[in-house]
Amino acid sequence: MDQRVKKRFNNVASSKTFRNICRKFSLVGKSVLDIGCSNGEFLVHFGQDSIGLTVLEEEVSAGQEAGLDVRLANVEDDNFSLDCKFDVIFANNIFEHLQSPHNFLIRIKEFLKPGGLLILGVPCIPYLTPLVRLKKFRGSLASLHINFFTRSSLIKTVQYAGWDVHEARGFRFRNAVLDYLLNPIYPHFYVIACANPDFRYSAKRVKELEGYNR
Repeated sequence: MDQRVKKRFNNVASSKTFRNICRKFSLVGKSVLDIGCSNGEFLVHFGQDSIGLTVLEEEVSAGQEAGLDVRLANVEDDNFSLDCKFDVIFANNIFEHLQSPHNFLIRIKEFLKPGGLLILGVPCIPYLTPLVRLKKFRGSLASLHINFFTRSSLIKTVQYAGWDVHEARGFRFRNAVLDYLLNPIYPHFYVIACANPDFRYSAKRVKELEGYNR
């Protein structure tokens, strides 16, 4: 493993935020589908039968070298499929790159076990927008991104794709109250959600979709 990749593994292993998430949701003992897994630096901390997906061959090689089940796949590809389901879907720093975030949220439900959890990490424009002038807060506006969110718009996007949102916070602290106090300045949020089995599009939306399919 080269030094650049090793540094990424070390950074995740020492991340207080990631430790808080792993601890709260017991990810070490759960099967996790890590979408956009990079080299597997998060995947290595998840439970048995966890799988990582990436669109870069060099990341597949690095992950497999580390003994991880990292596969070359694009979830947005119409032909993508998996023959297994997972306790958790973990997707960090990928949502802002997708061609169709809504379709992504609709489709990934089929890979979750009943009662499964979505952990979606997304860089967001802070509520105090002048902060984006500072280097630490510019991530949400990175030139590679094609989707841009605030915390509020991210929550709405997830909800309107048929998910029940339980939390949306930075997880810098184990104490949720302390965490929520810093919401106005956080540059990155994790949405914790479960699929709503009763989700249906509104009648107006259904009629609109019929118009698209003619």
